[in-house]
Amino acid sequence: MTALPEALYTPAQVRELDRRAIEQQGIAGGVLMARAGRSAWRLLQRHYPHAKRLVVLCGGGNNGGDGYVIARLAAEAGLRVDLCPLQDPAQLSGDAAIAAGQALECVDAVAFSSALAESADVIVDALLGTGLDRPVKGELATWIHTVNQASAPVLAVDVPSGLSAQTGQVMGAAIGADRTLTLIGLKQGLHTGDAANQVGVLEFDDLQVPDEVYDNLPPSAWRLTQTPSISDLPIRARTSHKGHFGHVLIMGGDLGMGGAVRLAGEAAARVGAGLVSVATQPAHIGAVLAARPELMAHGIQSASQSRAELDALIGRANVMALGPGLGQADWGMGLYQAALSAERPLVIDADGLNQLASQPEFRGDWVLTPHPGEAARLLSTDVAGIQADRFAAADAIAHRYGGVVVLKGSGTIISDGESRYVASAGNPGMASGGMGDVLTGVIAGLRAQGLSALNAARVGVQAHSAAADRAAAGGERGLLAGDVVAGLRSVINP
Repeated sequence: MTALPEALYTPAQVRELDRRAIEQQGIAGGVLMARAGRSAWRLLQRHYPHAKRLVVLCGGGNNGGDGYVIARLAAEAGLRVDLCPLQDPAQLSGDAAIAAGQALECVDAVAFSSALAESADVIVDALLGTGLDRPVKGELATWIHTVNQASAPVLAVDVPSGLSAQTGQVMGAAIGADRTLTLIGLKQGLHTGDAANQVGVLEFDDLQVPDEVYDNLPPSAWRLTQTPSISDLPIRARTSHKGHFGHVLIMGGDLGMGGAVRLAGEAAARVGAGLVSVATQPAHIGAVLAARPELMAHGIQSASQSRAELDALIGRANVMALGPGLGQADWGMGLYQAALSAERPLVIDADGLNQLASQPEFRGDWVLTPHPGEAARLLSTDVAGIQADRFAAADAIAHRYGGVVVLKGSGTIISDGESRYVASAGNPGMASGGMGDVLTGVIAGLRAQGLSALNAARVGVQAHSAAADRAAAGGERGLLAGDVVAGLRSVINP
C-alpha cells in the first residue's frame, strides 16, 4: 500500500501501464494479479480484522481474477468464503482462469442471493474493472442492487463496479463501496462526478512496478492535494505596501443580491489582495461597508449614468471579478459590457457566465467558474450531458471560450484545454448559497498578486475547499459561505 499519488490516468492509460509492466519489465500478468489480490486481502485484514465470513463477487475478466485470489487467501486463512462467480469459471481464460482454478480448490462456488449478502461480514466487489463503457443491466444490475441493500461493508477492487473509471459517472447502477483499492495507476474517474458517493475511502497500490513503467506517459490530470500550494505566492518583503499586492474590482450585486459582492470582496482581501473595490447597486453600499469596512464600495446607478465613475474604477483595477449577484437585467448587462470592453484579467461567474453563453467571446486571460448548469448553457447542452463526462466538458469550454475553466461540483475540475487538475478536498456542506461567490473572490485575489490564471484557479480551488473542510469540522449541515471566508486567512498562510 502506498500513499495516493497526484498523477491521474484514464483507463486506457492504465492498460498501457499494465502492458509495459508485463512486456517491457517482464512481470508476468499472473504475478500482478497475485500482488493485487494479496494487497486487497491485507487491506481487508487491516480494516476488518474481526471478519469471519466473506462474500466474494467475481466477474469474468482480470478484475474477477483478483477476486479469486482474495477468496483463496481468505479460505487459506480459515475464513468462511462464499465465492459467487458472475460467469462460469470454466469459460475463463488466461491468468483469471488460473486464479479461479486455484480458488476453487479451496472453496466452492455458490449462487449469490440477498440472504447471502446479509450474512456476510464483508462483501468483496471484483465484478467489473476499468473497461466498462455501457450501462449495467440484467443480472449484474440485480447483484449491484442487492449489495447496496445489504448492511455489510463493501471492499471494491480497482473500481466500484458500475462506476466509469473514465468519467466518474454511474453507468446505470454502481456498487456503493466503503473502501476501494485501486491499482497501478490512479484512475481519473474515481475523483469527480458520482465517484464520491461510490468509492468510499480510496487506497492505492502500485503493485511494485518500477518507475520506468510510468516514464513518457503524461498523466491525463493531476489530483490537487488538500494543502494549498502557497509556494506559488510570492514571499512578502518587509518593506511591502498594499500597492504591491494588486487591486481587485468586484462587479455585481443587483438589487437584493448585495451579499454576493460582499462575500467575493472579502474573500479577495482574505487571500491577500492589497486593495478591493466593489461596484454594486447604490442601495447596498451601507450594508457592504457595515459588514466589511475595508472594502471600497461604489454605487453604480447604471453603466451608462455612472460611466465615468465605472471607467475610473476599472482603470485602477489589476483584476476584475464579474458575476456575483450580477443578475440578467439591464443593470447587470451594462456592467458586463463595460467589463468586457476593458483590457483587464477577468474572473467570470454566475450571471456573467450566462451573459457569455448568450454572447460568446474568446479570451486567453480570463478564468471561468461555471457550475454544471452554467456549463450546460455555455455548451448548449443540459446538465446530464455535462455530468456524463466532466473532464470533456471542462476541456470543451476552455477550447470554445479560452482561458481557464473551473468546473465546480464534487471533484471540481480545472482545465485550460491542455492541463487538468481535480480537487480532492471539499464537502457536501458547501452546497449552500454564496460558496461560488467566495471562490470567485479567492481566485481574483490570487490573480491580483501575480499568479497566472491557471495557478490562481488551482491554488484558489485548494484554498477554498481546504477552508470549507476546516469549517465543516463543526458539522457540514448549516455550513455558510461566510464560515469559509473566515477560514481563508489561516489556510493561505504557511
